[in-house]
Amino acid sequence: MSSINKVVLAYSCGLDTSVIVKWLQEEYNCEVVTYTADLGQGEEVEPARAKAEALGVKEIYIEDVREEFVRDFVYPMFRANTIYEGEYLLGTSIARPLIAKRLIEIANETGADAISHGATGKGNDQIRFELGAYALKPGVQVIAPWREWDLNSRESLLAYCEKHGIEIETKKGKSPYSMDANLLHISYEGDILEDPWAEAEEDMWRWSVSPENAPDKATYIDLTYEKGDITEVDGKAMTPAEVLAHLNEV
Repeated sequence: MSSINKVVLAYSCGLDTSVIVKWLQEEYNCEVVTYTADLGQGEEVEPARAKAEALGVKEIYIEDVREEFVRDFVYPMFRANTIYEGEYLLGTSIARPLIAKRLIEIANETGADAISHGATGKGNDQIRFELGAYALKPGVQVIAPWREWDLNSRESLLAYCEKHGIEIETKKGKSPYSMDANLLHISYEGDILEDPWAEAEEDMWRWSVSPENAPDKATYIDLTYEKGDITEVDGKAMTPAEVLAHLNEV
């Protein structure tokens, strides 16, 4: 741990990564650089700056990568018909290579010794971040707190925040959902969703409505393709990111 002087963290400013900033500072006694990517989450990413500053971060990167995300990652994925188990459009995973690329580029720019991420130690996300990083910079050190610390529940993370004075938004006094959103999709996990018998709460519908509240009349759209990519919607030319943003609104 003493060999790490600076680490670049993929920072969403949510519960997990807010804890990770403080944990890295304390456990590794190192400087933390934060990187926040605007992938079209549907909410402002600029507040991440103030939150990172409150945690003592000096070097803060916040970038709008929506066009690169759709053009270089989502569109090629669609052209390849890459659908997990025939039905899932890889909404979360397709963003990870882009984030990993920028983590390595920022590490090189800032002279960081390592990168870090908030993916848990039980899923595929840790592999997506780390293999992307290793491919671009073999031998780079990756710090994955979820594989090291003993904060094994959201309740323990909230307790850590309270102990260290880390401000975090909670939902109705309970631990919040773990959510991931970008221009392509939004997903949730945690809380009542851990129970297969529990139905999604009504306020979870953000980019859509529940089937019961959906209109009975169909909406038609006309898509124009060039070489497999959508370039126009209803006759209006749009950039890749504009296409997905518009379709999300529809």
